[in-house]
Amino acid sequence: MIRSMTGFARCESRGAWGTLAWELRTVNHRFLDVGLRLPEGLGALEAAVRTRLQKTLVRGRVDAWLRFQPAAGGSLSLNTALATELRGLYGELADIWEFEETAFNPWDVLRWPGMVQASGIDTEVLEAEVLALLDSALTGLQEAREREGAALTQLLLSRVDAIAGQTAALRDHLPHLEKALRERLQARLHDSAQQVDAGRWEQELLFYLQRQDVAEELDRLDTHLAELRRVLQRREAAGRRLDFLMQELNREANTLASKAGDSQVTFASVELKVLIEQMREQVQNVE
Repeated sequence: MIRSMTGFARCESRGAWGTLAWELRTVNHRFLDVGLRLPEGLGALEAAVRTRLQKTLVRGRVDAWLRFQPAAGGSLSLNTALATELRGLYGELADIWEFEETAFNPWDVLRWPGMVQASGIDTEVLEAEVLALLDSALTGLQEAREREGAALTQLLLSRVDAIAGQTAALRDHLPHLEKALRERLQARLHDSAQQVDAGRWEQELLFYLQRQDVAEELDRLDTHLAELRRVLQRREAAGRRLDFLMQELNREANTLASKAGDSQVTFASVELKVLIEQMREQVQNVE
């Protein structure tokens, strides 16, 4: 079953260290685009978090927020080693650019990643909980995306059935189309009051039938519809494959319209274009 690129999940965990909460939100995007926000003191987990997101998600814009509220009674401490290192770098920069070392805002230093740390917390335990909670959030996100994907699948299959109905009706109409064309050519010849060789007449008739023959386009449409049904039942990401099939369906519908020999073929080609466009809009949201 296909998955939608739209989804939302939230998971929360409480422990001696405080409260953690992951929020994941995804929307459609041509590629995988990750926006990540981690609280102060947990920035070291960015690489591990991105790896988990990339292993689970294939396409879509992903906004991931981690919120951390330390337990009451905890205290904050300054990362003195980092502060000392930054002070040395600032002094070197002041010498190079020749400005007063006092020209800085201490609050900017406190906002530096990793400068302020929560004391009394086992960092390893907290980081393990963050990643475990992320796994739970990703599971919930995938379930939400699969539920919406199931709805998309039914919508797309209904359009596939409608297109198949149009192609079947056109196949039944082809003998009538040939008969009508033959009668129309005969009427024109009769009105022209000219004698035409029987062999030449059959050649002209064959020429016009070939120009308006849509059997090949109908065969290709049926092939694409069969592939669509197959792709819609796959578990892996199918969005790009569906994009390609929409292009192929649209190409056949355009060719069908260019060969339209009567009102029924014209009407069917218009209906096909409408149905294909409805599918194309929905496919844009498939992972």
